[in-house]
Amino acid sequence: MAVTWRVINTDYTVNGAKGTNQIYKLHWTCADEEKAGDVIHSGHMYGSVGCPDPTGKFIEYAKVTEENCIAWVKALLGSEEVTRIETAVENQITQSKTPTTGSGQPWSS
Repeated sequence: MAVTWRVINTDYTVNGAKGTNQIYKLHWTCADEEKAGDVIHSGHMYGSVGCPDPTGKFIEYAKVTEENCIAWVKALLGSEEVTRIETAVENQITQSKTPTTGSGQPWSS
């Protein structure tokens, strides 16, 4: 599969410098999964990024789409950070499929 970016929440200022309910923080996730046999291996990253006051046209809060927010997140993070996050998600899946570490108790209770 391919990584999926989502914006799961926004924080906004009710009376922002550019308009009503001006978004100032975006909370995002980046996830992917891969099925191998009966096992689903997944990777997931979460974070948030602050939004500066818009310099272009202000979009009313009720008209903002998730696609807008995802584009803003990626632009604010920058292409290098987006690549780092997507690679980390892929690495989590690889680690799940071919673990190099483990945890547990060698004795039974």
